[in-house]
Amino acid sequence: MIELVFAPDDVARVRFAFSPLWEMVRSLRVLADPSGHALHLPWARTVRPRLRGLDLGPLHELVPSWGYIPDFLTPPPVTPLPDLGAELDAVRATPPEVVAAELRWTERGDSAVPGRLAMADDPARTLETVADLLERYWAAALEPFWPRVRDLLEGDVLRRAHALAARGAEGVFAGLHDAVGWRAGTLSIDRRWEFRGGLAGRGLLLVPSVFVWPSVSVMLPPYQAMLSYPPTGVATLWESGGPPGPGGGRAPGALAALIGRRRAELLTVLATPASTTELAERMGVTAGAVSQHLGVLRACGLVTGHRLGRRVLYVRTPEGDSLAVSAAASARARTRHGEVALRRAPGC
Repeated sequence: MIELVFAPDDVARVRFAFSPLWEMVRSLRVLADPSGHALHLPWARTVRPRLRGLDLGPLHELVPSWGYIPDFLTPPPVTPLPDLGAELDAVRATPPEVVAAELRWTERGDSAVPGRLAMADDPARTLETVADLLERYWAAALEPFWPRVRDLLEGDVLRRAHALAARGAEGVFAGLHDAVGWRAGTLSIDRRWEFRGGLAGRGLLLVPSVFVWPSVSVMLPPYQAMLSYPPTGVATLWESGGPPGPGGGRAPGALAALIGRRRAELLTVLATPASTTELAERMGVTAGAVSQHLGVLRACGLVTGHRLGRRVLYVRTPEGDSLAVSAAASARARTRHGEVALRRAPGC
């Protein structure tokens, strides 16, 4: 069990960020063990043909299906608006002696991995090879999907930041993950090794990650303490675009009757935050039409927009959540009632 003890000022030092580099590294683990990350099978099936001819051997040597990943591959994100080029520059700037030490490190009782030991003999060359491979891997496997991944991560950051402002640390950590608990100023994380300590005056960095699902990942002092967790809505990430079908994001009839079919559909789709472009792709309409409907929903206090750099991400307000969830619950109740009546009808 890991226990991070928060000093009085540490809650004020909780911050959020996400990282294209972290997503790349974690996605390699998905490719190494698809059955352990079944949620991402649609992505894995799509990208495998794109990776033909690309020798990922050195990356798989560093990122196995489980176990320790050298920390130089996942430097702490330094900004909530990530830049892959800057992150790769940070990897390339790792001192060779740090690279060698992390490649040779083993957990107690484990034996050194021969491939990593060979890479540790020439850490400078290893850094350059790995950084170049990551760039090529990004272009083939992650870049085409980055807009939808980024929207999901940004949306989760917005939700958690609002919860922190409204309810403090308890609001942030409540429901974060089954392995994470908060009590009396201590954050506990269910892991197979033991650690209890403070945060060295640097607070905690929370990093939502699509590909860390279904687990969490922790980095401890003397590094910047970090907790990486799956964002809300990750289960819908690889759903196909276009109008939602049965069992997906279709708006309940009562909600459509109240605010109109398209606006009801839009409010339902916003169960996970998204940009105008992403909403238009998912609904199969123009961005202009989405903007008009969003304007009405904003005026009614059902959605709100947050600017992140040059983009605006839309998210349901608590009132929008309440309306959409209540309408969906009522629709399910009517469906169950109809099924019961049908089963009881003579001759059925």
